[in-house]
Amino acid sequence: MIRFLLCSLLLLWNTKFISCKNSENGNQEMSDRKLKIELEKYIDAQNGTVAVSLSVKHKQYYLGINDTISMHAASTMKVPVMIEIFNQAQSGKFNLDDSIVVKNEFKSIIDGSPYSMDIQEDSGDRLYSMIGKKESIRSLVVEMIIYSGNLATNLLIDLAGAKNVQEKMEKLGAKDIRVLRGVEDIKAYRAGKSNTTTAKDLTIILQSILDGKSGTPEHTKEMINILLNQKFNDKLPAKLPDNVKVAHKTGSITAINHDCGIIYPPGKQPYVLTVLTKGFQNPQDAKTCIADISKMIYDWYIMQT
Repeated sequence: MIRFLLCSLLLLWNTKFISCKNSENGNQEMSDRKLKIELEKYIDAQNGTVAVSLSVKHKQYYLGINDTISMHAASTMKVPVMIEIFNQAQSGKFNLDDSIVVKNEFKSIIDGSPYSMDIQEDSGDRLYSMIGKKESIRSLVVEMIIYSGNLATNLLIDLAGAKNVQEKMEKLGAKDIRVLRGVEDIKAYRAGKSNTTTAKDLTIILQSILDGKSGTPEHTKEMINILLNQKFNDKLPAKLPDNVKVAHKTGSITAINHDCGIIYPPGKQPYVLTVLTKGFQNPQDAKTCIADISKMIYDWYIMQT
């Protein structure tokens, strides 16, 4: 009789526990669906194309909206360049503290004809006073990411090779991104040869950095620290609390505005978010859109963990 009562109580407790867990899972699924519905509603109301890619790997959760649409990569392609530079340093091709000569003449991928960068079009203008002098590879990487320097980018692409950058991205699982050339190769642009990406591929690439698959532990830490020191913070981080760290890279050109990054909520596991936009007539509207989506996802994430 006592054994029967104990078994009955145990069965009742297990039933309630399972019911509670199922209820929690159901609520989580409802919340996930609600997030996607709210994002889609917000995106549909925009006067431009918006792509979102969210990876919360420790929860095995992924959300994609228009995430396989190919867009001009703008300066987000500088993250793949950084990864390949660290990859080649790891393989012994050079040391990050080695120096190379700063030049302002590059060859078009179309016919090899020379072209130069315009300081007026470059947010990283420091290097133009150093033409003919030497600068370390590590400093060029910092210039390329933190200040989005185009001259630094072309110097590093010349060093690493666009083909090698492309191959490295494919090995990391980013199958649709295209890194073909340096910045301001006008002949290539007119011929339709531009660097392109999808939101999903940029998230894959940043997730590979977060997971330590893009380099050694030391290089991984350095790459994340460089991304954390980004000087342009009017997109993904703009509406997040001040104590939230964001390791990210922006990109913009004409009607293109992007941001992709690793978001570190205090005391919680990080997640990866990419928002790409095109077709907005007012650049500020695109920036606001990216910031709003980032805030919506952050608020959802905080409620789940």
